[in-house]
Amino acid sequence: MEIVRARDMMIPLDDYPHIPYWFSLRQAMAEMENFRLDHNGRHSLPRVVLVFDEAYKLLGLVRRRDLMRGLEPRFLLSEPIHHSKGIVDLKPDRDLAELTSDGIVKQIREQSERSVSEVMLPIRATVNHDDHLQTVVNVLVENDMSLVPVLWDDQIVGVVRTVEVMHELAKLVL
Repeated sequence: MEIVRARDMMIPLDDYPHIPYWFSLRQAMAEMENFRLDHNGRHSLPRVVLVFDEAYKLLGLVRRRDLMRGLEPRFLLSEPIHHSKGIVDLKPDRDLAELTSDGIVKQIREQSERSVSEVMLPIRATVNHDDHLQTVVNVLVENDMSLVPVLWDDQIVGVVRTVEVMHELAKLVL
């Protein structure tokens, strides 16, 4: 049986959505909404967008839920609001959202202009292009990731998603 390597499963960087760190949340959402992945005959929407700096160095990634968290109106934030004296922790009543939907829409639109760098996650791990399938599996599982960047000579050349890994594992066990 042929050895499967990261390079055999990866989506090339040119075929995967990526943006600069100064893009707004709105621009990152547009990239996700308008990008269609077509890899090995499988069609899907991206769940993650990669974030780069000016020198095309990979800084992090943004998932759908990071964007949603970043759009949350300030008065509905998941974090407790602390009283100025630090005595009382107040949590917003999420049912109030129904009463002020125009205000919420306005705040969501305002939040959408925040920089994607405010909500992106750092890259926790990478794999090399010649890493074995099992190495890729280990990296994904140990780091609780759904996608891992692939490097060749310390340059990112693509990504491997769990979808591609599961496809290769299925070929081994089915």
